[in-house]
Order: sequence, then structure tokens, then C-alpha cells
Amino acid sequence: MKKLFLLDGMALIYRAHFALSKSPRFTSGGINTSAVMGFTNTLLDVLKKENPTHMAVVFDTDAPTERHTEFEAYKAHREAMPEDLSKALPYVVKLILGFNIPVITSDGYEADDIIGTLAKKAEQKGYQVYCMTPDKDFAQLVSDNIFIYKPARMGNEMEILGVKEVLAKWEIERVEQVIDILGLWGDAVDNIPGIPGIGEKTAKALIKQYGSVEGIIAHSHELKGKQRENVETYAEQGLLSKKLATILLNVPVELDEEGLEICAPSKELLEPLFAELEFRTLGRRVFGDDFSITEIKAVSAGTQIDMFGAPVAEGRSTLTVDVQDIKEPAVEAGKNINNTPHEYFLAETHEKRAELINILKQQKSFCFDTETTGTDANNCELVGLSFSVKAGEGWYVPVPPTEAEAKAIVQEFKEVMEDTAIGKIGQNLKFDILMLKWYDVEIKGDLFDTMMAHYVIDPDTRHNMDVLSENYLGYKPVSITELIGPKGKNQGSMRDVELEKIKEYAAEDADITLQLKEVFEPKIKAAGAVELLHNIENPLIYVLADIEHEGVRIDHDTLNEFSKELEKDIAQLEKTVYEKAGVRFNIASPKQLGEVLFEKLMLDPKAKKTKTGQYQTGEDVLLSLAAKSDIVRDILDYRQLQKLKSTYVDALPTMVNQKTGRVHTSYNQAVAATGRLSSTNPNLQNIPIRTERGREVRKAFIPRDENHTIISADYSQIELRIIAEISKDANMMDAFVKGIDIHTATAANVYGVPVLEVDSTQRRNAKAVNFGIIYGQSAFGLSQNLGIPRKEAAEIIENYFLQFPGIKQYMSDTMNFARENGYVTTLMGRRRYLRDINSANATVRGFAERNAINAPIQGSAADMIKIAMINIHRELKAQKLGARMTMQVHDELVFDVPNNEIEIVKPIIVEHMRNAIKTEVPILVEIGTGSNWLEAH
Repeated sequence: MKKLFLLDGMALIYRAHFALSKSPRFTSGGINTSAVMGFTNTLLDVLKKENPTHMAVVFDTDAPTERHTEFEAYKAHREAMPEDLSKALPYVVKLILGFNIPVITSDGYEADDIIGTLAKKAEQKGYQVYCMTPDKDFAQLVSDNIFIYKPARMGNEMEILGVKEVLAKWEIERVEQVIDILGLWGDAVDNIPGIPGIGEKTAKALIKQYGSVEGIIAHSHELKGKQRENVETYAEQGLLSKKLATILLNVPVELDEEGLEICAPSKELLEPLFAELEFRTLGRRVFGDDFSITEIKAVSAGTQIDMFGAPVAEGRSTLTVDVQDIKEPAVEAGKNINNTPHEYFLAETHEKRAELINILKQQKSFCFDTETTGTDANNCELVGLSFSVKAGEGWYVPVPPTEAEAKAIVQEFKEVMEDTAIGKIGQNLKFDILMLKWYDVEIKGDLFDTMMAHYVIDPDTRHNMDVLSENYLGYKPVSITELIGPKGKNQGSMRDVELEKIKEYAAEDADITLQLKEVFEPKIKAAGAVELLHNIENPLIYVLADIEHEGVRIDHDTLNEFSKELEKDIAQLEKTVYEKAGVRFNIASPKQLGEVLFEKLMLDPKAKKTKTGQYQTGEDVLLSLAAKSDIVRDILDYRQLQKLKSTYVDALPTMVNQKTGRVHTSYNQAVAATGRLSSTNPNLQNIPIRTERGREVRKAFIPRDENHTIISADYSQIELRIIAEISKDANMMDAFVKGIDIHTATAANVYGVPVLEVDSTQRRNAKAVNFGIIYGQSAFGLSQNLGIPRKEAAEIIENYFLQFPGIKQYMSDTMNFARENGYVTTLMGRRRYLRDINSANATVRGFAERNAINAPIQGSAADMIKIAMINIHRELKAQKLGARMTMQVHDELVFDVPNNEIEIVKPIIVEHMRNAIKTEVPILVEIGTGSNWLEAH
């Protein structure tokens, strides 16, 4: 069977770009590659799974079409294309051509028309044709051998729609009636007006009754009221809309069967493109494991290239992008261990180690790295140490598998490692510091972590050493998989690698890291991040290493009992749901749940469906129905308890370290662009706190023994205090200075009533505004959140800004600063870059604007608790106290404290948390003690 895939290029590229809008992908030169990466993945998936014999990608051009001539407003209100997307277009087209897939356009015709014409021609020649697009309009083309192919997205599988599926989805008898529905309904995206007052549901019902737009107009006298009036008044508009929605099948394009045949991709075209876009994984996927980024081909600055990757001819009308905007000078690339001079030495004897130690002692700083049998520093063994003090030179010290012998060798380095006068350089130093703790070595001295250095320079991109080396040094390090094989259960161990190979690999790591430090130092100064790195991020590494090494004790009995209770509660909820539904079904199945809620119980006649045709039953959907139905509340409770049981109650005992009997979370310092810490295994930040059942999990976190107590200290309303501090709003600052509950004070100001007369509803609304303002909440968002009319929500926000003019001024000043500088800063100078702050696309710009308001607040809160952690940690050590910091969760710190130190430690904690950053607004710290975390909190 001949299978032709016709790809709707622009629709698929838009889809790919916005699918990654919350976590976009950037190259080291600042190119947003989200659209290219997403499109490439989609293309590769289709080629692999569907095995098409023929393919083309079809695009619009800028030339006007007949639709624009007939209806001037056609597509007139479309938002401007996001700048990052327009810059990505030439790359996408180069990619398509690199896969030897033809790109088809025709001035005066849209991609829909070209695809429609080619699809019908191909069908006549015996092809099965798949129109690959997310666009609903293509349903009108479907026939026995023409299908819509909707690619997979957001966890949903791809979807193929034939005649049967289209008839069912659109509730019609003939496929061509899709055009009639579109004519009545209109299309806001393309600015096709339709007939006012007729939406999707009404359009389907009218077409079912009268067959076509013309049939409805002819029988308009049978309609009633406003509907009749609209149909008669806007009849011509309805007919025009139908014509605008009709895909043309007579475009002057030929079906070049030979040219459309699938053939092998061009390595010569794709390899340099993948290198420029830094597509390492995709490169290996297409060209095998030997693919490496060896050359970046820069396009001449200032050259105008069109969306098809060609120089623009004079007078040609097409989309263009100035490549000067997307290029940075490339580093000399193609270097690796085989073509770069280096001297790496093996220090395998006592004499050679002594020689190396003597060299290290003479340095102001040195770079080091550990080689281990695993990636969990609390649960693996040391294989060796590597060092570098000069670019191109390195040493490797192998360590035997026997624990006693290994410790003896590591102890030889103890003096120099613990020398506070010698700085230590590394990549992800927390791991190495933590690793060496198990060998009785405490790293000391000023730190320079290249991962953290890059994080403060460019928080939104990747920070692993291989990527940094390729991007900043043009050097491809030896891959770990070259030594021990690809990731998976069959991956080997560093312990099994021959000494000469591991020496080269390990010494190279230290050497390259040292070189990265030299590259990053001037960049840190240029980014104004010297103090941020040296006073906050690098010192915090020691704190986090100690917290992770310490771990926390878990009460197994509490968790076991809680698990049994949850099991009973879940079973009871399950029974209740079945009784209320009148049928047994799988509550965990979205398909079955949707059918019960929306077909059997008819809870929402306008219930939305996913692209696979099943009802949407996500949390947001259920929450919107919870107020109307107690069965929905039961289902939400069921889901919550199931997640609680599986994610924490049953999982925590499996995370206990066999060596220590404690749980050791891992803190991620270089993930969140705001500066916030995150944690994994377990994710402490996600342990529920707002529900009674969720809070019960905290009961299981207990002190090391009966002679210790848990202390919990939490910042109170820290983000609101910081916004008051930054904005200097007089009313908000006054409330905090006087110690008045901020939500009550806000309600009093907004509603114009005395503080003592504020009721619970007013306080609730004020609280929603206080927190909503931080995240750029609109009147619509507030109305949805509070369940009040939009007009009332708008009045609350308007009054809020009247009473707190400083907040409004802060938002305005911050936005203006961001537009001029491209970033915003925290109180400590941490930058959040906002590349889309001046975007012509309102959706993209709005996201950046919300980040501009929020980042200084959230980032300052993150900086504050980090500084507090550093100072508390330092003070506990200085006083040689037995108290240990064991957890950091959002704005809260948790400690395991000897009972006889409680009254000494509490003031230390409060003092350093309050004064981490000097502010005019008082910082309130709530502190408590208990026999478990819940009791202390």
C-alpha cells in the first residue's frame, strides 16, 4: 500500500513550540530550539511507527489568498508569531530538507488547500493519504482513503480519524457537512465570523435538522426568536463563512510521486544543523552513538534568510529572519582527548601520591573530582580521585575496593583537602563532598562549583559538564557510556574499567572543569553575580551536603499503621462512590469515570472530551464540579488518598538507606530558575500540608532517639512581606509593622471597613488577591478562584490597587525595567532573564510579564532562606552543638536537636532567619518543637 503523509507544517511547528513553552529548550547561544526539537521528534515518530512510502511538508506563504480578497478581515486578528518561533522557522525547513522531504508552497493558496488538492489527487492514484495536522478544518477532506492523523501530545496517543470517526465526532451524516458547521460556528482563530449566537452545539443541531447552511437559511421562518433574527440578518455572512471554511481542491500543484518518495536523510546537511542546534540525543537517535557535536557552522551575520533557509531574493515576499539576532560567535569546536595535547598522570603508588599532594599544597586552589560505583553518594563506593591545577594536566589516584585500604589512601589527602586556605574547584561539588564524608574527609575552603557558576549565569539551560564543555570549550569529553556501556540494568561499573582508560577519563574531568572555571569567572562578573555565587550558592553546598549526609529517621510503625488506615478509607470511599453512582466501575480509569459522570449521571451537559474522544476527568475538571456533586468530592478524596498512600506512606520505607537506617533526600540547587531548592527521593517539597490526611505523613519524621527533639521553624507569609519590602507600599508595610493579620488588613482597606468588622468572606477574598497579585492574576482568574462574578472580582482588584498604590507602582516599574534590560533581579541581585518580555505575541509576552512580577519576590524568598541556612549551619558548628539541620521545605527549616540544647538552638535559628536579609518590614518566624515533624510544625 502506498502511504502518503502530508504534514501541515506551520500548525505542527506552532504546536511543537507551545508544547514546550513552560520549559523551553535553548542552545548556549540563546536560540530557542523548542519548535525544531518538537517537530523533529514528531517527524521521527511518524517515520518509525507509520512507515510512510511518500511524504511532503506544506506551508503557507505571505502572499495574499482569494480568502483575503473576498473578506478583508480574514485572519486579521491573529496574534503576532512569537519571535523565537519565527527565528526557528529557517531551521525547521533546513531540517525537513535534510531529511530529503520536499517542502511545498504555492503563492496565493494556503497549506490547507495544497494538502486538500494533493490528497484528492493521490487518492485517485491508489494512495492512502494521511493529513497530519491538529487542525479541525481538515475533517472535511476525509474519505475512504484520506484520513486525519493527529500526532501524540501531552501523554495522549496519536489519533487517526476516518469517515466513521468524523461523522461521530461532528454528529453529521455526510463528511462535507463539516463545512456547514464551520460556516455557522465561525472560527475565532481565522476571524471567520459565522452567524452570531450559533456555537458548536447549536450548529450541529441545526445541520442535523436542515442539512446545510443553505437549508437553514431557506427554513429560517421555522426558527424562533433571536436565532431566527440572526440567521436572516446574517445569512450572507453565513454563506461567506462557509466559503471561507471550504478547503480548495484545485490548487495548481502537481503530485510528483517520485519526488515524494521517502529516502535516507542527508548526513551532510543534518549533522551540521544538529551540531548548531546542540541536538546531542537526537543526533545519536538519527546517526547512532558515534554522533558528536564537532562543528558549528555559523551563517554570515546580517544575511537575510527566508523560512526555507535560502537567501532572500529582491522583491520576494516571504517570512524572513535576520540571523544576526540568533547567532553568537562560535568557539573553536571539534576538540577531544584524541586530538588535544594533554598530560594525564597515574598516581598509583605512595611515592607518586606524595608527589601529587606536595603539588596540591602549594596551590591557592585546585580542581578535584571523585569516580564512584554509582550516583547516590550515600550508597556507593569510591573508585578513585582526580586532580588538576593547570589546563591540559591532570592526575588520577585509583582506590582499591577494600574499605580499609581505600580509607587509608584517601586519608593521605585529608590534610590538603581540609586546608581552609586552599580553594576547591569542581563540578557538582556537593556529590564529591558528600562522597568523601564516608571516608572521614571533610572538604574545607572556598568553593567554586562550575555547575553553580553556570546556573547563576544562565539558569534556564542545562548545566552538566559534557554540555558545558562542548558549548564553552568546543571540547567533547570522553562519555561515561564509552567506559561502562549505556544506561540500564546491564550497565557496568567504573570498578571494572581498565586503569589506563579510567585514568584518561577521570583526569580529563578535572582538567575540563578547571578550564570551565577560567571561562566562567569573567562571565559571572558581567552578570553581576559574583556575590550571589560566592556568598550564597557556593557556601550553601556545604550546608546541603551535611543535610543529605545526616538524613532523617522514619517511624516505620507509624507508616504501617497509617497505610492500613488509608487502605480502609480508600475502600470505604470506593464503596460510597459505587453506591452513589449506582454501578461498579474502575474509578482509576479516566474513560470509565467520564462515562459514569457525564453519560450516566449527566453532571455536565457541556463536558469536554480529550482528542481521543474520552471525557476529560483531570483534577481541574473535577474541582469545578465538586461544589455541585458530593460524588465528585468523594472521587477527589479517593484520588488524594491513593496518591498519598503510594507516593509517600508506602514508598518512604523503601527509601531507607541500609547503611544508616535513615532517609537521605537529595537537594537540587541548580534546577528552578527562581533560585528555589527542589528535592528528590523523596520529594519533600510535595508532602501535602493543606489536608489533615496529608499532614499525617509528617508524623513519621522523627528525631534520632528519645534524647532528641524535632524543631521546625517557618517564615510567616514571607512572600507578602517581601513584596511589601520591595514595593515600600505604606499601607502594607504599616500592617506588618503593627502586627495586624495581613489578609484582614487588606480586606479592611479594600472593603473600606474597620479591621474588627472584617468578616470571613472578605478576608478569604483579600487573601486570594494578596497571593494572586504575586502571580499576575486577572479579574477572570480571581472570579474563577473565588466563584464570584467577574465584575465583582474586577472591583476588588481595582480597590486593592487604590489602597495599595505602592504595589501597582512596583508592578509598573518592574515591568518597565524588564522591558529595558531583559531581566529582573531579587534583593540579592539574582537575575531572572525574560527573553519574551517585549514579544509582539500577547500570550508569550503575558507569561514573561507574570514572571517579571513574581521572580523578584519568589527569588528573594529563596535567597533569604539560603542565607539563613548558611548562617545557622555556621553558628551550630562554631558552638560545637549537637543539633543538626535535617530538612528544608519551601519556607521551613527542620532540625534534630539534643533535648539539652533546645533553648540554646531556638534563638539561633530565629535570629538568623529573621536577619538573613536586612529589611524594614519585620520578618516573622514561627518555631515549634515536638516528638515528630507534624507536632513541631
